[in-house]
Amino acid sequence: MEKSLDKKYYFSDEIYNQELDNIFYSDWVCCGREEDLDSTGSYKIFTIGNENLFIIKDKNNEIRVFHNFCKHRGCQILEDERSSPLKRNIRCPYHSWVYNFDGSLFKAPHLDVDTKDKKFHLNRVKSEAWGGFIFINLDEKPSSFEKYIKKLSDQFIRFPLSELVSSRSYQYDVSANWKVIVENYNECYHCAGVHPELVSIIPAFKENGGNGLDWDEGIPHRPGANTFTFSGTTNRKPFPGLNQSEKNNHFGQALYPNLMMSLSMDHVAAFILQPISPTYTRIDCRILFHPDEVVKSDFDPDDASEFWNLVNKQDWNICERVQKGMQSNTFKYGYYSPMEDESLDIRKYIQERLDIKL
Repeated sequence: MEKSLDKKYYFSDEIYNQELDNIFYSDWVCCGREEDLDSTGSYKIFTIGNENLFIIKDKNNEIRVFHNFCKHRGCQILEDERSSPLKRNIRCPYHSWVYNFDGSLFKAPHLDVDTKDKKFHLNRVKSEAWGGFIFINLDEKPSSFEKYIKKLSDQFIRFPLSELVSSRSYQYDVSANWKVIVENYNECYHCAGVHPELVSIIPAFKENGGNGLDWDEGIPHRPGANTFTFSGTTNRKPFPGLNQSEKNNHFGQALYPNLMMSLSMDHVAAFILQPISPTYTRIDCRILFHPDEVVKSDFDPDDASEFWNLVNKQDWNICERVQKGMQSNTFKYGYYSPMEDESLDIRKYIQERLDIKL
């Protein structure tokens, strides 16, 4: 069996800061959904490490992302999302410098400042959208987004991800390193013991310890089931345009560093990870449905959302127990079994991004 990452990769402040610099400040990172910004001036705050950002919809309905500080003295501009949407502009609370929604300076009271001078404009962050998700890249010369997203976009080209809406949302605070959560998501060796409700819908998750699962082709449900609910069924129609395999099977993919998706024929569970510290992660979970189903009088998302909330809590609990167990002075590293091959990806990913030899 292959050794896992050393213990320090789940606890060290130094390594966490290296991950911030070389991953979360350098790679494409998911920070929300386009539906979060439903009108001009609506905004969302997103924090990663020391970087506090806000995402806003401008007057041309374009989504823009900026560092959340005033160019005058560095004061944090926006703080309370409950005041969204902004009516006309963005005002710094300190000295009332005012910015347009496109980040340009509108006025600086009592000062003769050239508002067209870009050094006085807000610092914009590169952003892209795919499947209704918003991605940012804090690097001055970001890598190709098209290359980053290609495998996922090719695999799920028939899923109408950009059209889906969040009918249920959950926020979880998990006392575990973000990599523990991704590693857990990447294997189903744990499913038989941790998720009895899940394996009753997809028996393959417990067969041979979840070995040999083909996530690219999808995992079949038990006979008579076709989605992730307690009964394995629903009155919702499959997403339009799916092929028969996509109607019959369940799909799951992790897009490093912080987006995980589980796709059924009628809904999608999406997880956006936000590392807070080496031992603490916040998770934004969305249960996404097709808008044609949401408007029906008998639409009830709870058959899927309550199922996912249970499965999620089972996962977060076991991840926290992993984090607690690894605290032991006698723990140095773990092992990956053959059915945890996907978990090796996180080791390779960390090795490449931190430019280290494991």
